[in-house]
Order: sequence, then structure tokens, then C-alpha cells
Amino acid sequence: MDINQIILEKNVPCQMRDGVTLYADVYRPDREGQFPVLLTRLPYNKDLPFYSHRYLDTNRLVQNGYVVIIQDVRGRFSSEGDFYPFIHEAEDGFDTVEWAACLPYSNGEVGMFGLSYYGFTQLLAAAEKPPHLKAIAPAMTLSNWRKNSIQSGGKFLVGSAETWALESVVPDELKRKYGNSKEYKIMMDKMAHFYNEIEEWYKFMPIKEWTPLKELGVANFFFDMLDAECTEADWTRASIEHKYNKMEVPALHIAGWYDNFLHTTIQNYVEMKNNSHPSQKIIIGPWGHGVFSSTLGDRNYGIHASGDWIDKNDDLTGLHICWFDQWLKGKKEFQHEDDPIKLFVMGINEWRNEKEWPLARTKYVPFYFHSEGKANTRYGNGRLNVEPPLNETADQFLYDPKNPVPTSGGGTLFAGTQTMGPRDQSKVEEREDVLVYTSEPLQKELEVTGPVKVRLWAKTDADDTDFTAKLIDVFPDGTAYNLTDGIVRAKYRNGIKQEDKIKEEILEYEIDLWATSNVFRKGHRMRVEISSSNFPRFDINLNTGETMITSKDMKVANQTIYHQKEYPSHIILPVIPEQ
Repeated sequence: MDINQIILEKNVPCQMRDGVTLYADVYRPDREGQFPVLLTRLPYNKDLPFYSHRYLDTNRLVQNGYVVIIQDVRGRFSSEGDFYPFIHEAEDGFDTVEWAACLPYSNGEVGMFGLSYYGFTQLLAAAEKPPHLKAIAPAMTLSNWRKNSIQSGGKFLVGSAETWALESVVPDELKRKYGNSKEYKIMMDKMAHFYNEIEEWYKFMPIKEWTPLKELGVANFFFDMLDAECTEADWTRASIEHKYNKMEVPALHIAGWYDNFLHTTIQNYVEMKNNSHPSQKIIIGPWGHGVFSSTLGDRNYGIHASGDWIDKNDDLTGLHICWFDQWLKGKKEFQHEDDPIKLFVMGINEWRNEKEWPLARTKYVPFYFHSEGKANTRYGNGRLNVEPPLNETADQFLYDPKNPVPTSGGGTLFAGTQTMGPRDQSKVEEREDVLVYTSEPLQKELEVTGPVKVRLWAKTDADDTDFTAKLIDVFPDGTAYNLTDGIVRAKYRNGIKQEDKIKEEILEYEIDLWATSNVFRKGHRMRVEISSSNFPRFDINLNTGETMITSKDMKVANQTIYHQKEYPSHIILPVIPEQ
């Protein structure tokens, strides 16, 4: 469809069922007729192209015969009401979809798109089954707001939670509270000061009294989410984990190996495919949260890795047009229809199509941790191989909460320089509280694609503590790039809080490292790091049984990692056999 002129209508009102009016910008073809609608609902200001257009070219969407509607969610920027993350998005999403379907230039066929928060607004709306919603395209998003963004398994996601509240939510809340008054300028200056020093504020304890938000007097939902008395049942309106069977809509899921929502985006794909609508697709690139470039962290994956030129064939906007053309216009099937999964294999830096997740041909291979008869392996003395351990000396280290292991890349989302993606871990590995277990140089390529877990037998002299794990690709020159990582809190080692004794007990811990896809090249080595902190991606365990949320008292923990016949600590790698 050759459309060269676009009409933009600003602040078009849409009334919700409770009388609150939300406002949207509407981009539509400058010609007679009715067109399918592509809707996105976001809290980051529909007027800012960085957010409203983000990774898609909305002009191209209109030029291809779509009406594009970008709406401020309840209580944000142009829209009326009070903002509380995700609590109203299901009902508001339903109402907005049905409103969009009835606009005079709409043909009644509605799709939704968006990333992160506005990926989740799609899923929450889809669970309400609006009759005119025909397809969605959720990118890098959640399944449960509290668990995915605030705290999960007893762990508080310090960096991302505090950054998001202060950077993304506070400015508009101050504007709505103070208008253009002199006090607004004072509060914004104060907010800027806090943000400029945010890396120091990550360390503030107890978090329930976090000074930046307490002094600014807004975003009180942040403190609600810290309340240990709140159960998951209190937050069902901000979760889809119990609603997958209601989401009868085709979806194009977009994920990144270094995205902080990788695990939930994959979860959404798998659960929706199994429980709701069979037409689910997922693409996973070597990307970070909202970052679709060919370079990330310390690595360059080639121009064909970029969202602007995927597999030297198409870009993200083109993929969306193709997807929505199928479901909203009845055009020919989406490309790669026979293969619902498209993933980027790092190491060899190639795209590949697959039929299922995890891959059916996967061999789950345990690689065991070994010592060299020394009391710790901080200088790389620990070995990693497929031979089960017999009777070996346990490894020990001291974990001091006052000096946590700093986050170095990974699936992160918080303020700072080069915080996400693959980073050389060599400096981190020099620390005395980081154990490393390294394979011999590989004699041939080894592909690892799929979910990764560590089974760890460990002992602590603390009342509670954490154990972390990281999978590393070590290059021949010694640079060590992180692929994926995870953490487990001792008291929550079985998913829910345990009341049994932790101190001085040898216990088995399972650490979920989410997933990756990487070919370890010939001459490379595989490495696993074990420690007890990864800050500020996760909160510091104080080793006292209390947390940073409620306390600031801490103690040093003596940690012991076992690798013996009865305690065979290992990583389970999803090895893909050569074809």
C-alpha cells in the first residue's frame, strides 16, 4: 500500500469504564477508508520518540496501511487518574482495544506492540479477551511484576527497581504533584542530585527508608512492594502466570540473551504455546534490554545481529509488518512459519531457526567442579570436566557484605556505564571471594543452547546467605566473557521460604542461570564462577537472616563449596550434538 501522507491527531480521548479519560496520539493514513489498528500503551510519555517509537518505525507501519495509536497509561503524562504500576492495565487495555476498534477509520482489527512495560500491557489486556484483539507482539517483558522487577525468591533487585522508580516514574509524578510551581523546580533539582549519585544510593540501608523516594514524597508503590506481609495473591492483577489459558491470541515474542526479562519472555512463549494459542513465535538475539545493536558490552556480533538487519534479511519493523499482515490483513503466512523459533548462536555468530524450546536434541551434560587440593581456587586452579569427583578438598571463601562482588555485565537494567551484556570478567575473578572452575582448552567446538543450571553443595556459618554462579567463555588470550548467571538465597532454596536450619548444614542448592546459546570455539575454555554476591543487580545478603530492606547490620560468612562423591557440585549444560 503506497501511502505518502500521514495524519497525526494529538491527545485523542478514550474514556475508561470508571470514567477516567486516557489520551493517545493517533497516526493514520491520509486517505479515505478503514484500516487495522496497532496499539501500544506506555507510561513513559507518548510524546517522546525514544519511548513511543523506540525500536519500531511507526511511520512505516502507517505507510503499510495501519493506524498507529500510542496511549499514555492511567496516571501518566497526558492521561487522567492515579498511577500504580500494572494494577489497572488489564481493564484499561480491554477498554482501549474496544475503543480503538470502533474509531471511524478503524476496520475493527486490532493488534498491540511494545517493549518492557508496554510489552506487559499487551499480555494483561490479552488475558481479558477483548473481542477485537487479533494479535500481539510483546518484546522483552514480564510475567509477574513483583517477582520479575522487585523481589523474587527472597532477593531484592536493587539496581533495576531503584533506577526505574527514580528515573522513569518520579519526574512525571513530581510534575503532577507540584505543577509548574517553584517547589517543583526545587524537587526536580533534588531528584537530579539523587540520580547523579544513584550508585551510592544503591548501598543505602534499610531500603524501606530509601531516602530519595522518602524525601521526594512520590512513587509510594515502591514501598508497598517491599512489604514482606504482602503475598503473591495480593498482586494477581499485575501477573499473568495464572492466566495463560485465557490468552487466546497469536503472539510474536522478542527476547535478548542479555535482557533482564529473558527468562520471562521465554516463559510467556512456552506457556502461551502450550496453554492458549498455538501460533506463538519467538526471536532471541544477542541483545540487552531495549538494545538491538550489533555491539553489546565488550562484544561485536556482526552487523547481521542488529535489529536493523536481522540475518541480513529484515529489520524489526519489517518483522512486525509481516506478523500483523498475517493476522490483521489475512495475507500470506509469516515468514519462517514452519519454525516458530529464531535464535542467534553466539560464538559462531549465526542465526538459526528451531522448532521447539528447549531443543529436542539437547543432551544435558553435567560438568563437575574439582579442586587442586587447595583451600580455594581464586586464581583459576579449579578444574571443570565431565568426570564426577571422588574425595577432594572443599573450597572455602569469606563473603563480606561490606565488600560485595560488583555486577559486571549480564542481564541487567540499572544506571551506570556499560552495565549490561558480555564483559571481561578477569578483574572480578582476581577477588578472593570468587571461585573459578575452568575446563581444559576444547579440542573441538561445543554448542550450548538452552536452560542452564548449577547444582551446588555448600555450607555456611551464617543464618542466611546467597550463592551465585556465572557461566563464562574464556578466549585463548585469557579474556573471559560472561554468558549467563544466577543466584539463590539459602532460605528460599526450594522456591519458598524455608524455616529449617541453614547454619553449618551441608545443603544442596539449585541455581537457575536462565538460558543462553553459545558455541565454545576450539581452543576456548569453559568456566564457572561461584561466589555469594552480585551487587547491585541483587541486594547484598547481610548473613544475619535479615535483609537490606529492613536492616543494615551485617556479618562475614564463611562459605564452603563441596565437590566429593556424595556432594558432586556441577553445572548442567544443554549441549547440542553435532549434526
